[in-house]
Amino acid sequence: MKIGIIGTGNMGKIIIEALIESKAISPSHLHITNRSLKKAEDIKEKFRNVNIARTNEDVISSSDLVFICVKPHDVYDVIQENKKNFSKDKCVVSITSPVSVNQLESLLPCSCARFIPSITNRALSGVSLLTYGSHCSDKWRRELTKIAGHISTPVEIDENVTRVASDIVSCGPAFFSYVTQRFIDAAVEVTEIDHETATVLASEMLVGLGDLLKKNIYTLPTLQEKVCVKGGVTGIGISVMERELGDVFEKLFEATQEKFVDDIEGTKSQFGV
Repeated sequence: MKIGIIGTGNMGKIIIEALIESKAISPSHLHITNRSLKKAEDIKEKFRNVNIARTNEDVISSSDLVFICVKPHDVYDVIQENKKNFSKDKCVVSITSPVSVNQLESLLPCSCARFIPSITNRALSGVSLLTYGSHCSDKWRRELTKIAGHISTPVEIDENVTRVASDIVSCGPAFFSYVTQRFIDAAVEVTEIDHETATVLASEMLVGLGDLLKKNIYTLPTLQEKVCVKGGVTGIGISVMERELGDVFEKLFEATQEKFVDDIEGTKSQFGV
């Protein structure tokens, strides 16, 4: 099977590197392109057998499975300009949440799916979110799930939870990185610990926390129970967080949902559905 990647920006590059390093695909079976070919050429310097195509049409024609890794408002143009090249036997995958599989299917005769990656997939870890079109063949459902399984834990989701699932899986690393950075900065500000030491301690703590969860040694609630001794330091800290955080996370999800509505309206105006 040959895989095409249209768009080698941040997420496109992550998918390429993860697929190759996990051995999900041989570099020689990968066809890539980008609006600025320099980004694609940089990838070829690392993986010399990767095929660089000059145009989107060349990638589509050379590939069985095509990932469209461009900005939401650019997906429609990529499809419209190359409709004749998407034969029925191919599978087209969007990686952006505002473009639904129904919108892809409204224009294309081939199997369609959505694959929302996470930056954690670069470490061959975390979750990837899959949604299949109603006309997506069983063959392509199996193939895409298998490919996603090489670099992540694939989870199939319904259209109605796309935004919140993406917030948790795809945006979550940035959200919790921000919280962790604030945690580190506060430690440095209030105490005598230096920034480098605080960063190492916090980073390794997160890695260890992930291992505990991954190995099913503890759940999130039991982790708090084990560490939070009644009347102890951790309990005091949790009390501060309960008091000060308030409804910050509710507001976060409200804000991302509002932005998602705006993004969807933009793609609806293009696709007409």
